[in-house]
Amino acid sequence: MTLYIGVDFHPHQQTIAYCDTGDGEIRFLTLKHSDKPAILSFYQGLKRPAVIGVEATGGLDWFEEMIFENGHKLLVGHPQKIRRRAMSRHKSDRRDAETILDLLIHDEFPEVWRRDEQSRITLDMLRFRQNLVKHRTSVGNQLQAVARKRGLPRFATRTKKGRNLLLTAGLSEPDIYLRDSLYGLFDELTAQIERVDERLQKLALENERARLLMTYSGVGFRTALAVTATLGDVRRFNNMRQVSAFVGLDPLNKSTGENLRIGRISKRGSRVCRFLLGQAAARSSDPRLRASYKRISSRRTTAVAKVAAARRLLSNCYIMLRDSIDYEEFTRRGEVGLHGNTPASK
Repeated sequence: MTLYIGVDFHPHQQTIAYCDTGDGEIRFLTLKHSDKPAILSFYQGLKRPAVIGVEATGGLDWFEEMIFENGHKLLVGHPQKIRRRAMSRHKSDRRDAETILDLLIHDEFPEVWRRDEQSRITLDMLRFRQNLVKHRTSVGNQLQAVARKRGLPRFATRTKKGRNLLLTAGLSEPDIYLRDSLYGLFDELTAQIERVDERLQKLALENERARLLMTYSGVGFRTALAVTATLGDVRRFNNMRQVSAFVGLDPLNKSTGENLRIGRISKRGSRVCRFLLGQAAARSSDPRLRASYKRISSRRTTAVAKVAAARRLLSNCYIMLRDSIDYEEFTRRGEVGLHGNTPASK
């Protein structure tokens, strides 16, 4: 006899449908997340370890830890696939919990792959750094606006020369207050970014797979961490198309009848990983990558060429991780025709 529990999880509450295969009776319960003792009492009070299903969503960390600490098994499912299996078009918390429960009982629950805790922390730190950079850019733009009001030339906000230009300008008292406040924010954000970079660099140096990718031209510690944390164990992918689709760099096919139309990329995966891959591809000195970019940009737009370069870089990183080889070995294999274009076929 197995105890199955379907959980419709929301930020502030969860609706539970549970069933013991011994009697087959389905029971329902709603628990508020503000009442942690009641939640803990329910899961600790279960007579035996249970199989618990929940849709993939944010804010599951504390719930997952509590479930594992009490000896239960937690399965995280694909929300869209779960919804397609619903018996009714009507939707409510009780119905959603019952749908999850039914899939668990019939061993048809569409479980999704989950990153390990370290990978989730790494991606959170990368996203946090990206947000800090966006805020700093916004502050820099406001400093540029202060300069334009006084007819000053455009300057680089981060340079000492640019700062002196604004500091020595004849500004009014309100503009001086605004300038000093903005530079205070700018400096604090810069210090925060540097502290995050120190932590990320330390993580990259401790990660063998990240160090492997950092041997690739243009791939820094942030890109290496983003790729390894996003992909996880690359052996679970059968080919490069699956990797590209997982990151969201796969072009959408919107063909019908005789009309063939390849649209924009799906953008279904990690946004920060796609962004860093694009940045790495732009600064890489890999001759094959640069030749591919020039060839595509000559017949398509530069935007299309940038996406194609990022996808090709992802492909190369996938091969390096799959075969556990560095950039030097990867290049050598390409020279003898095991990957990419050989010199004779260019």
